[in-house]
Amino acid sequence: MTATEQSRQDRILDWGDFPGRWEITRSTEETDGELLEMRFEIESVPEDGPFVHTHPNAEESYEVLSGVLEVYEDGEWMDVPAGEKHTVPPGTPHTFRNKRPVELINIHEPALQHEEFFRRFHQLVAERGVSLPPGGFSDIVLIAMLTTEHEEDIRAVSPPQWAFQILAGIGRVLGYDIPD
Repeated sequence: MTATEQSRQDRILDWGDFPGRWEITRSTEETDGELLEMRFEIESVPEDGPFVHTHPNAEESYEVLSGVLEVYEDGEWMDVPAGEKHTVPPGTPHTFRNKRPVELINIHEPALQHEEFFRRFHQLVAERGVSLPPGGFSDIVLIAMLTTEHEEDIRAVSPPQWAFQILAGIGRVLGYDIPD
């Protein structure tokens, strides 16, 4: 594999069935921290989507290229069809789902440590076998540990962040560790 091919491969986060295949199209380093941009190809997301969360210090935007993305924001689901964009302001509880395949551009602005969070999360799934949605106690504990280490980037709303903090503490006591 050439250096260029390896560099391209390093940009791919293939999550399997859920949440699909992501490609980092503009990295934190390339934008000097201004933003992180990724292209998502997602077959389908479970009914409730990833846990409801906020990004306390960054906005998140979705530009749907094909299909329909459902975004949960402030207690309501809304459809974002192909050709449309939606921006979630900092600190706003949200998640997403889709019933049919969807392709979109996802941006976190500013980038902060979102790229590191997603790469570490991907390692949990690809290398440690964490299932999404979480299938057991160890999956939940590892996700809680990672999320609490990135509280400036992402905070759980449902389940609440305090529950993640308790689970992370239990994980540390039990000797769990997460990727660096």
